[in-house]
Amino acid sequence: MSKHLLSFGHGFSARALTPRLLDRGWQITGTTRSADKAAALARTGITPVIWPGSGIDLDGVTHLLISAGPDADGDPVLRALGDDIAARAGQFAWVGYLSTTGVYGDHQGGWVDETTPLTPSTRRGRWRVNAETAWQAIPDLPLHIFRLAGIYGPGRGPFAKVRKGTARRIIKPGQVFSRIHVDDIAQVLDASIQRPNAGAIYNLCDDDPAPPQDVIAHAAQLLGLPLPPEEPFDSADMTPMARSFYAESKRVRNDRIKTELGVDLLYPDYRRGLAALLAEEPGA
Repeated sequence: MSKHLLSFGHGFSARALTPRLLDRGWQITGTTRSADKAAALARTGITPVIWPGSGIDLDGVTHLLISAGPDADGDPVLRALGDDIAARAGQFAWVGYLSTTGVYGDHQGGWVDETTPLTPSTRRGRWRVNAETAWQAIPDLPLHIFRLAGIYGPGRGPFAKVRKGTARRIIKPGQVFSRIHVDDIAQVLDASIQRPNAGAIYNLCDDDPAPPQDVIAHAAQLLGLPLPPEEPFDSADMTPMARSFYAESKRVRNDRIKTELGVDLLYPDYRRGLAALLAEEPGA
């Protein structure tokens, strides 16, 4: 049976999954908002759809991946296609929803896992909880929820800011974040597609939650550049969006992706992940 993935909001994480599936003969349709991005997707072997703005054809689709984020009015995919998806729930072999570890809220540096109650403290976290709940409410949908930590990868890491001298080491005592390399997101999604378990929820993060200033410092050391100066969080000049990321501190457990999906992380800590990114840069 031919396999066809329809990917809503085909962005950074979904693009990392693409080559794994194309190499096995999959058909992939990905939505994007602009003609320029659609042309770029087409060059990678994906059938692009500009959406919203174009109709979505679910005929023949076997797998769904939802990366499009919710807003105050809920999940955009469900708003547009919820009834159609619900009516076809039995058509799909696997549905993946990319959420965030922000649904757990603040745990003052303590550990959370997939069974931890959802107590988001930010507006975006509450939107995500509402979206997860709405997707879970569709009967018979083979839904898998992936709660992603901070994502980094090619073109999305600290090196450019360190080189420009714009990187900042914001110091908030006790603050830690979990993070995940985009290639590890791709391998977890692929493993789940091959071993579906409807209703499953997985945390996607590496093994080493760390203070953000340590990551910046390590990037500077790898580049042989001076460490950016430390700035106390309380007095740092930051946008409300940037400051909101420091509202929550937690360490996220990832045991389930290992025990249930057999995943062996490519980059189990940020040191190995950053070293690999640097080695992959042009001219390295």
